Amino acid sequence: MIVPGHGRLADEHDLLEYRDMTVIIRDRIQSQIEKGMTLDQVKASRPALDYETRWGADTGNWNTAMFVEAVYNSLKDGQAGGRVSQGERR
Repeated sequence: MIVPGHGRLADEHDLLEYRDMTVIIRDRIQSQIEKGMTLDQVKASRPALDYETRWGADTGNWNTAMFVEAVYNSLKDGQAGGRVSQGERR
């Protein structure tokens, strides 16, 4: 069992689902960056839409829009070194 600082208890399956969700959203945003989309365009496309009911939030200290922006900015800042290959993913 995983006991988080807040929220419900989780197990290994929950952790794997969360990891998969973050990788999928990261890949979607990376693809949009490669197409030249701006942050506003990426946010408008709602790359996390299919995960919003389980993990998303519209309000609070950390919401879905902030998550998408953080992913976008981290990928955009990392572009100088090129796309990270499948074997090197963070």
